[in-house]
Amino acid sequence: MRIWKIILAGLVITGGTAAAFVSWPRLVGEIDAKKKQTAAAATPFAMPVPVTHVVKKTVPVFLNYAARTESIRDITLQARVAGYVEEQHVSDGADVAAGDLLYTIDPRDYQAALDQAKAQKVRDVAARDYAKSNLSRGSELAKDGWLAKDTFDQRTSTLHQAEAALTMDDAMIRTAELNLGYTRIVAPFAGRLGKNLAPVGTLISVSGAPLNTLVQLDPIYVTFNPSETDLAAIEKVRASGDVAAEVLVPGESKARHKGAITFVDNIVDRQTGTLVARATIANQDFSLLPGQYVRVRLRVGEQADALMVPQTALGSSQLGKYLYVVGKGDKAEQRLVTTGPIDGDLIGVTGIEESDLIITGNLQKIGPGIPVQPLPPSPVASEASAATQPHEF
Repeated sequence: MRIWKIILAGLVITGGTAAAFVSWPRLVGEIDAKKKQTAAAATPFAMPVPVTHVVKKTVPVFLNYAARTESIRDITLQARVAGYVEEQHVSDGADVAAGDLLYTIDPRDYQAALDQAKAQKVRDVAARDYAKSNLSRGSELAKDGWLAKDTFDQRTSTLHQAEAALTMDDAMIRTAELNLGYTRIVAPFAGRLGKNLAPVGTLISVSGAPLNTLVQLDPIYVTFNPSETDLAAIEKVRASGDVAAEVLVPGESKARHKGAITFVDNIVDRQTGTLVARATIANQDFSLLPGQYVRVRLRVGEQADALMVPQTALGSSQLGKYLYVVGKGDKAEQRLVTTGPIDGDLIGVTGIEESDLIITGNLQKIGPGIPVQPLPPSPVASEASAATQPHEF
């Protein structure tokens, strides 16, 4: 009986050992899986980010100012003769050419005055002809002694008075013609009318109530105030030629109106340190109106080998403007930069290298030292990185 117990105990021990050998590989596999999970959890996630190359190119340098448009000519239309407004030939706010008929004042009184002056001249011509023939007869009689000297002098005086009367008649006719012409009010230059101030039937006096206003729109002035520190750069360009000016209307990204500086004042304001300057701008489409706020930029030179990046890649903090670049180990690296000239969607910066890879997206999800996964640069950025020709306007 004791022998069977010993045998049974041996079998139990042997079976337990075999079971232990069978479960050991499984235990090792579970430990390795847990180690891998722990390592994966310890590895930080790399944020995918779009990137682009730095563009190196020659770009124009501009000076930018707030400005206001002004009309070159802005007049009030007034009548030079009194009378009733007979007709308004163009509507309010119409664009007119030089010489277009705008208003007509009742011309009947002035036509009558012209006819009267012409009739007066006809009468005086007849009087002069009689005085001339009378003097001619008197000359023959005076030679023979049949006409007194005083009478002969009277006939000579009468002829001179008749000739003077004709001169006065010519002046009266010219005056009457001018007054008749003043009843037709025409545009002295091309421009745009304002609101009518004298409806048909209004009695207008000389230099009385105005009829309307007329402003010239093409070309147009743009007045701005450069600082005295910018004056040297502007005068340097003016010494070699015209200073090109471009006008940008609020809400537009491209300049549609161009011209050149035509006036720089000779006095600097002591309080503001600025002076008045003016550019003359072409405005064929009449889209600029006097008194409008715009921005004007002056091209004062070029910057060679400027490093350009997309404006959307710029960030801002209390320390200033910054960019994120792909640093060592594919980690985001923050670079403080100083901005320069703008060329379309690109902006010049200093503080980076031409070989840097600029991060342009997911900027709010990364920070200094954060692992990143650079995405392939876009074809547009790759093409732009090869552009090295000067930018022309």
